[in-house]
Amino acid sequence: MVALMTVIGIVLFVLGLLFSIAWHELGHLSTAKMFGIKCTEYMVGFGRTLWSVRRGETEYGVKAIPLGGFVRMVGMLPPARRTGDDGPRKLSRWRAMAEDAREASYIEVGPEDEDRQFYQRSPWKRLIVMFAGPGMNVVLAAILLGVLFMGIGVPQSTTTIGLVTECVAPAGESVTECTDEPPTPAAEAGLEAGDVIVEVDGAPTPDWNAANQAIRESLGGTEIVVERDGERIPFDVDIIENELPARDAGGEILYETDADGDFVYDDQGYRVYQTETVGFLGIVFATERSTLTLGESAAEMGNMLVSVGEALIALPGRVPEVFGAAFLGEQRTQDSPVGIVGISRIGGEIMSQGLPLVDTAALMIQILAGVNLFLFAFNMLPILPLDGGHMAGALWEAIRRGWARLTRRPDPGPVDVAMLTPVAYVVVACFLVFSVVLLVADLFNPVRLFG
Repeated sequence: MVALMTVIGIVLFVLGLLFSIAWHELGHLSTAKMFGIKCTEYMVGFGRTLWSVRRGETEYGVKAIPLGGFVRMVGMLPPARRTGDDGPRKLSRWRAMAEDAREASYIEVGPEDEDRQFYQRSPWKRLIVMFAGPGMNVVLAAILLGVLFMGIGVPQSTTTIGLVTECVAPAGESVTECTDEPPTPAAEAGLEAGDVIVEVDGAPTPDWNAANQAIRESLGGTEIVVERDGERIPFDVDIIENELPARDAGGEILYETDADGDFVYDDQGYRVYQTETVGFLGIVFATERSTLTLGESAAEMGNMLVSVGEALIALPGRVPEVFGAAFLGEQRTQDSPVGIVGISRIGGEIMSQGLPLVDTAALMIQILAGVNLFLFAFNMLPILPLDGGHMAGALWEAIRRGWARLTRRPDPGPVDVAMLTPVAYVVVACFLVFSVVLLVADLFNPVRLFG
């Protein structure tokens, strides 16, 4: 049964990833057609075509390598500008690569398509076409996170006691049977699961953070008032000191960092949290799912996008770590970068845990939304062949033409992005190498969410 659920989870995540890619490319296709640009192919994946069908002038299909997708628009690169010397000349290797790419972009241009080429459209139209792909990923992420935050809800700790632990144990240790360990103050005082903490030493505790902070700041004899079966009952509790995870004023756990500001990990690949000696009661607060407002959901999505951006910036520095995990047997951290195989395997791991359906759905939705936010941020990088590279070219062209009009100079014409073709080849090569390294790491040293 576990194996079956793992397979189902992997299949669901692969389908979710393929849909995200197809949704991205649909943004390019729809806006390109809206502006009259001829599109000859709409493909999900790269390499050999597994299935395709032609509708009108466009072939729609699926290819064998699901590392992305593309919409082939004719005339992506402008023609070379003439210098007045049309005689034969030897091209540099750089220019030769650019001219080869330029020639390839014109193979499918027929006489009837002379005015339907991408480069002929105004810069703002090209900006819309190239932004539409990443923009669709943001739209999909917003839909998924809206379902999660405003429909399913997010787990939030409450003032209700979910569990009373029997024995005192320091942070990071668990005790299943009490032997020589002393009982916790909560167990000794008679607190029970289901009690709702309403006061600590006379101070009201309207939410979890208030209750948790009040307990951590208390020591010795403390009066805790709980609500049990509709009745308020006071308990005299002898709160003791214990080493617990350190938290900030908002209740978030603080993690250890090294001299460079990077997180420190244990032998299992989990972040090491800071500890502090505080008041200890010996309870686990219950959690319940609460829906967020539209504004709160938008703020959470913004926080996720910032986190994705920070992860993208830090990605080059994570390459040695992934290489070590792939080929040197080094420990894979829980927040290590993952590829398509890795993220799909995580989907299988989530499905195999036997969690309640709502929790399983929430985790799958959150991760898929995060993938779409990453696709948005990654494709916005201003380098070819990414969408951001074409957008940067269109912006620069708009600036040059605007300046020429302002200074009454001749139109400088389109920006020759073909000259950046060698850079695009290098980017593609780096991406393919990193993808292979990620594949090896995901297959032989995968990231595990549940240990």
